[in-house]
Parts: sequence; structure tokens; C-alpha cells
Amino acid sequence: MTSSGPRLRVTEVFFSLQGEASRVGLPTVFIRLTGCPLRCGYCDSEYAFKGGTWMSPAEIVTETRKYPTRHVTVTGGEPLAQRDCAALLTRLCDAGYDVSLETSGALDIAGVDPRVARIVDIKTPGSGEMGRMLWGNLDALTPRDEVKFVLCDAADYAWASQVVRERRLHERVAILFSPVWGRLKARDLAEWILRDGLPVRMQLQLHKLLWGEEPGR
Repeated sequence: MTSSGPRLRVTEVFFSLQGEASRVGLPTVFIRLTGCPLRCGYCDSEYAFKGGTWMSPAEIVTETRKYPTRHVTVTGGEPLAQRDCAALLTRLCDAGYDVSLETSGALDIAGVDPRVARIVDIKTPGSGEMGRMLWGNLDALTPRDEVKFVLCDAADYAWASQVVRERRLHERVAILFSPVWGRLKARDLAEWILRDGLPVRMQLQLHKLLWGEEPGR
């Protein structure tokens, strides 16, 4: 916080189709904040670790209004690593947007505006960052939120399945299972889910199917 109010480092603001979670396919403005304390082995947004442009929440909302949609996703990096992220999320909600937050699950989500849908990524063993998971976040989940597991292999699938069943997550929120792009075959994951009758939703990254690894899409 400075004398001029909250400011955030922003890597990019762009307009695309939502590629994941229950809002998949919806035209969405993405606000990608800079920086992340984690280093997941499959990260596809390493370009957002450094740099960025300092912007106020008001400036970000002005940029967002250039695009013809009411859906906004704040992502990263890890957006909650910036202390003024909560102020931005509230500002977007006050402006009338349907706001979702993509977060690693390693930082406390309790202070996020309750109007925001929190998409919490539970880090698997294959991510290399399982030890950073803040398990207390699961107690703060509401039916508006969603939980995502990004799976590297069969071992990750078995681990995630156990977490879902033991914590009965499917009784409280939507559960998303996603294969790591280029590492786990989507068909294999689909067959495992059907075999086990697991109460989860499988998802593929629509934006990668459409545009591949191109940043800002």
C-alpha cells in the first residue's frame, strides 16, 4: 500500500474463452497478476513470475471494461501473493462482474470477497509442491467454489482419488480432474474415472486445444 492506494503488478489483461472449470467456454477477461512463490513442475505461466506493470484496481477495471463480457478471472502466477489482490477482487465485484479466482491453495483464501468463486488447485505429489498446500483452505470452501487436481500420472490420480473420498469433497464443491498437458493421456484419465465411479468432473484445457502454448490466449 502506498499513499496513492492499492497497486498490483499485472503481467497481462486479455480477452479469451475460459479454458477450465465450470465456466469453460465463456468469453472472459483474464487478469494475470505477476509473481508466484511456488514452482510446480508443469507450470505453463512461468513468464508471469517476474516483471509486470504496476496498476491500481481502478485502472484494471477500466482495462477490463474494454471487452464485451461480464465474466472475469483473476489468475497468475499466484494472485494472492500480492497483498492488494483482495482489494482488486472486491472492486471487480462492485463493478458488477462475475469474478473467479484461480489460486494454488498454498495461501489463505479466507479473506477473499464471498462473491468471488474460488478455484483452488490442490497440489499433488507430482507437482513437486504438495508440501506447500494449506489444507485449512478446504474448511473455507462454499458451494460457489471449486477444487482442481492437476494430475501428472497414475500415482497422482490414486492420491487425488483418496483425498476426494476421505475428505468427502464432492459433497461440498465441484471437483475437477485435469491431465497435465503433454504428460498424462486424457483418455487414460477418462477411463480411470469411469472405472472407479469417481464423483468428479474431468476437464481438458480448452484454450490449449484451440491455441496451444500461445501466451495470453
